[in-house]
Amino acid sequence: MSTTYRQIPSLTYQRDVSPQPITALSFDPVSDILWSGTNSGHVCANYTPQGLRGVHYPVGGRFAVKKILATDGNILACGVTSDGIGAWSKGGVNSWYFKPGNHIATFSNKPSNSSAVVVATAAPELLLLNTQNGAVVRRTPAPALLTHLHYTASQTYFVSGDADGWIRLHDPRDLTSRSFASSSVKAHISGIQGIETSSTLLYTIGLGVRQGRPYPDPLVKIYDLRNLKALPPIPFSAGPAFITRFPNRATTLAITSSQGLIQIVDTTNPTTNEFYQLDAPSYISSVAISPTAGYMAFGDSDGAIHLLSAAEEDAMLPFNGFDGKPIEWPDTPDPLPEIEWTDTTPLNSIGVPYYNTLLLSSWTKDFIPRSLYFPPPAKIPQQVLNSIKVNDSIAYATLPKELRGRRNVVPSAPKKAGGRFRSGRFRQNDSEPVTPTYEYAPDTIPKCYRKVEIEYSKFGVEDFDFGFYNRTSFSGLETHILNSYTNPIVQVMHYTLPIRRLAKSHITTDCPHEHCLLCELGFVARMLEDARGTNCQASNFCKTVGVLAQMHNAIELIDYGRESADLTYAHMIQMFHRFLVDRLSTEGNSFPHNPMLLPDAGPADPHSPAPAPITQLLGIDAKNIIVCASCQAVREKENMTHLIDMIYPVRKSANDPAQETDFASILRSSLLRRTTHKATCQTCKQFATFETRRSIRTRDLPPVLAVNAAVHNEETHKFWLDQRRQTFLKPRVELRGQFEGMDDPETVVYELRAMVVQVVAKDANSHLVALVKVPEAEQAQDPEPWYIFNDFLVQGISEEEVLSIPSSWKVPTILYLERVDLRQRLDFSNLPDKMDPTILCRDTNIAPNRDPRMIKHEPLRYDELPTPGTLIAIDAEFVSMQQEETEYRSDGTKKVIRPARLSLARVSVLRGDGPKEGVPFIDDHIHTSEIIVDYLTEFSGIKFGDLDPNMSRYTLTPLKVVYKKLRLLVDSGCIFIGHGLSKDFRIINIFVPPEQVIDTVDLYYLENRQRRLSLRFLTWFVLKENIQTDTHDSIEDALSALKLYKVHLQLEAEGTFDKKLDELYREGRQYNFKPPAPPGAAQTSSPAPPSGTASPIPGQIAMGRGAFLQQQPFAPGQYPLNAIATPPFFPHMQGPNRHGFMHQNWRHR
Repeated sequence: MSTTYRQIPSLTYQRDVSPQPITALSFDPVSDILWSGTNSGHVCANYTPQGLRGVHYPVGGRFAVKKILATDGNILACGVTSDGIGAWSKGGVNSWYFKPGNHIATFSNKPSNSSAVVVATAAPELLLLNTQNGAVVRRTPAPALLTHLHYTASQTYFVSGDADGWIRLHDPRDLTSRSFASSSVKAHISGIQGIETSSTLLYTIGLGVRQGRPYPDPLVKIYDLRNLKALPPIPFSAGPAFITRFPNRATTLAITSSQGLIQIVDTTNPTTNEFYQLDAPSYISSVAISPTAGYMAFGDSDGAIHLLSAAEEDAMLPFNGFDGKPIEWPDTPDPLPEIEWTDTTPLNSIGVPYYNTLLLSSWTKDFIPRSLYFPPPAKIPQQVLNSIKVNDSIAYATLPKELRGRRNVVPSAPKKAGGRFRSGRFRQNDSEPVTPTYEYAPDTIPKCYRKVEIEYSKFGVEDFDFGFYNRTSFSGLETHILNSYTNPIVQVMHYTLPIRRLAKSHITTDCPHEHCLLCELGFVARMLEDARGTNCQASNFCKTVGVLAQMHNAIELIDYGRESADLTYAHMIQMFHRFLVDRLSTEGNSFPHNPMLLPDAGPADPHSPAPAPITQLLGIDAKNIIVCASCQAVREKENMTHLIDMIYPVRKSANDPAQETDFASILRSSLLRRTTHKATCQTCKQFATFETRRSIRTRDLPPVLAVNAAVHNEETHKFWLDQRRQTFLKPRVELRGQFEGMDDPETVVYELRAMVVQVVAKDANSHLVALVKVPEAEQAQDPEPWYIFNDFLVQGISEEEVLSIPSSWKVPTILYLERVDLRQRLDFSNLPDKMDPTILCRDTNIAPNRDPRMIKHEPLRYDELPTPGTLIAIDAEFVSMQQEETEYRSDGTKKVIRPARLSLARVSVLRGDGPKEGVPFIDDHIHTSEIIVDYLTEFSGIKFGDLDPNMSRYTLTPLKVVYKKLRLLVDSGCIFIGHGLSKDFRIINIFVPPEQVIDTVDLYYLENRQRRLSLRFLTWFVLKENIQTDTHDSIEDALSALKLYKVHLQLEAEGTFDKKLDELYREGRQYNFKPPAPPGAAQTSSPAPPSGTASPIPGQIAMGRGAFLQQQPFAPGQYPLNAIATPPFFPHMQGPNRHGFMHQNWRHR
């Protein structure tokens, strides 16, 4: 067998500089250039067979260059996910760029007697495009998503191949599919991989199916173009990946496998073959043949271009076979002028070059790739080779987690934009998810309304990047807890200022209820106020919702986390709304001591006690007028309600009079609520029809109007839809009451303050969002004070967007309106606003069998009550109330559906300064009535019975009382010292401002080492003490954190902390950052002395193996560091900051 080609040195510039697959190749027909496309979406010019580097430019899109077509005058190219196709000059200047509105699927070759190419889009449609200016000549619908297009040399036939394996013939004049029966044939089962034609023959390669998976069909199929009759195929056992026709030999094909095997065959004489095997270390990803067939080029997945040449060994043959147009080399820049630079040299002496076209900085950003997505590597990854096993000459290995997915498949669409984990790599396009400013289709759900879900990494929910979804100063609420569907109504209540004031006031009282929604609402309101944009969670509120729903047999309000398509949150949230307002009214009622919020609107009798505060805000105190239709007897009945359920007009017959259908009229008719019922009249003793209507004066309408929209079907939703660019809902509405059957002439104005809407997606479960007019934004004179609270996604929106109901995806459920004339007249001065600080001085134990020997704390004395800047050390222990919900997939990966739910089980707070420094003043075990699924004894030290009032030997306290203590400490301005406090505060469900937290996990942390140190290791290394040997003890842990902080203060004062921290990391690596097991009996550090006295220690404290923290002899009145008894390390410091709490020093390290 004679050979025509020989392999010459490969072009390796791309592989050596930035290894990435060569995804497209094309020889220039008139110049000595080989054009290549890379996986990053760039086209590169390779001059001469020596591979001199030429121009380099992007083609648009995020992924690889899909196809390159070099013509006499320009270069056509598009990317895998490009939204357009462009043409560039041989020097790299863009001539035009056409964007059809859909992704480009492929484009055809250019016939020799035409200046147009055919482009297939994902619409699907076919476009005939002028290659000179990018104008659309003809547009025709396509029968399917086409992946290959090809003109025959004579332009007699135009052939297309689609993703389903069908070959179709089209009319080359108008691109329409031919109508006769033999115009299409299914050539391959799973898709077309390549098409070539000669004058009357069609050659195709594609994919078959084996064991349910696609694999290369080992046959090159041949069809007669005149009738699409199948002819004998050409076998290629290696699996054809590319098929290329020789330009100068119409019936000769080059068939190439992905492993580099090449077969050159004449289809008229299949017995004549030439075979070549490329010396390529990786898979072949693209093929091209020069116009004279003097060269064959093969791009691989490492970035190298392998060349086969038909020239003699010493001959220099250009790529195009002749001396054509000269190569357009870049212009040589003019030399810079010589400028003698002095202090008085004007800056304009540098100058700006003259230009009459757009500068490079003004070019479209479509040519700039936003991210690089590489196909899987051709070589077997090293992590697979490391775990490979051999059994009976068969090698197998577990696919690593990071390589799982669809391998060896070119991506056709961009991946999900950006990571959502703070530990992940930096996102190039970390932009805020905003609602598009352009006009969008009414049925399209804007991005800010779509459901957002928390993703879980190996670091837990704390690693999720909530900041990506919220760039405002208003906090969102997380969703990974049961009953979190109530988040929108919590946000509505929080930003309704009168309700917020009531809730915040209630938490300062001695509430007798263990489970109180008004208390929990107040705690959430305080947390949202303090957080200022940091994500929060209403876990205690949601837990209380579940407990109270079960206690009152309202199990329909409990969300068990099993979402389904038929679950309607709109109905569920409106039922909960009524339940919530009733509970708030009951829990906030301190009859007969309720303060009057509207003194001038009170009852006539000054001795009549005021109703519950929530009733004064939301209560509609009306009378039901009941009239008998038979005898006209009138009876009045007192009626108090907190909500209005909207009632929509219904025309029972065509003769019924038309009713007003605007929002104000429907709201007023729902307020007055005319109904009929049948009963026996006590006056006429007949079974008659009664008409009932409400009667209420305008002046008696409440300051806040709470409305359930009651949109439960399509008919009622039609009232809310936008009509002729007019919205049904208005920002302000006038209402008037009715008294003694007559309309009250007085009117009042209500302003829309908030609403809850249900977002109904076609292909996903529904969810709820809150649209709120934020008072803080109004006070800051924000022109757009409306914000959307989509759980933890928060962003500003326009008032027009709030009022608009464009389609069925947006369903209103709850509305809150505020009466304008009463807004400034509400008087909250009689509400309590300060929490009793003596709760820190009282013993709050509820366990009757407490063992006095287990009392390890001393409550504060009145003279010890905290003041701003008071140092306290804190640690908490937790138990598991619900196991982690995990979904295991068929490929072995797992996804956390809902993380484990932890609950506070013990909290210990120690004095951080004073004569009793280190002595606990809070050491409470938390009583819980829920079922504990795991006590986590190894990590918490909590055992069965420790949290049971009848069995516990410890100080047992209700959760709400402990929460009030912590809330009081935060409000008092205490400085919390501890280790890993962010997670503790998160589970406790309290927000502590960062300036009030000193976390030793951050103090002893070097960012460039990317490793945080455990409390156990730090205590062993720095303090020479062993803790957590058997189990955890919160007093021991808090005391250790306090000691570490004191060491930090001393080293900072000496100016050696940074040096010691470097040494700590360096020597800690020898121990793998874990303390070794203590020799002999386990030596544990004892808890803090009950009296606060210091325990004797040696005269020096050693860090690690080297004793390098020396202690000077103590003067009278000073204490050794380990004693934790207010050591005056800085005698020169005066005032309240004598403890050396240096915010700037450690927080900005």
